[in-house]
Amino acid sequence: MSSATTTTTTASCSTQRLALLPGRRLISPTARRRPTLSFTPQPHRARLVFVAGAADSSQASAAAGKTIVADDEFTLAKVSFGVIGLAVGGSLLSYGFGAYFTILPGSEWSAIMLTYGFPLAIIGMALKYAELKPVPCITYSDAQTLRETCATPILKQVRDDVIRYRYGDEQHLDEALKRIFQYGQGGGIARRSAPILQMIREEVTEDGKYCLVLVFEAKALKISDFEQRQAKFSSFFGPGITAEIGKGENDQYEVRLISQTITS
Repeated sequence: MSSATTTTTTASCSTQRLALLPGRRLISPTARRRPTLSFTPQPHRARLVFVAGAADSSQASAAAGKTIVADDEFTLAKVSFGVIGLAVGGSLLSYGFGAYFTILPGSEWSAIMLTYGFPLAIIGMALKYAELKPVPCITYSDAQTLRETCATPILKQVRDDVIRYRYGDEQHLDEALKRIFQYGQGGGIARRSAPILQMIREEVTEDGKYCLVLVFEAKALKISDFEQRQAKFSSFFGPGITAEIGKGENDQYEVRLISQTITS
């Protein structure tokens, strides 16, 4: 038998033995040399595209004058007097009792601190109970520029009233909503169904007019309940404004108070 025949027979026997071994799979030399390919997701490229799109959107908004102005101006109207009363009154009471029982120094001033601390704490609790927190206000830069020259005095007053703490009112614009929706009267709505002011927004209309948007939440009302009172919104917050009604997200409705004053 030739050497070539012997080599072929040996290779055939080896192949058969490998095929008979349990759990073993015969891999051809060609398959062994074939490179293994794997797919690895590349989220970075998609993330870069998203960021670039967001940057383009921000630049477009800025170019259109839609930059939001940060409300970082400090005024006393943005401070809760209930919190101040509780803090001052509680501090005087705590230190007064500590000084009275000689736990803290200043026992000669304990009577004065207790005398003033008690009523201040009571007033603070009363104010905190009757407190109505301000609503968020979104102001665009182009609307801020037009506010002083185009906004009517009533629109300015409405804005200033709802972005500060109020005391004793059930909700913001309570008197206005009572007259417009006529709580408990014929053709009106029930008091429990009254819309609640969630936020306000200052913007400029397409024809360059100042607009104050009141965003209400009213789960028990429909858009028709606002539309049939559109004239009442115009007359109550007028003169010099036009009211438009729109539907927001979920149970929110928008009342757009557009000033008719135009800069020369």
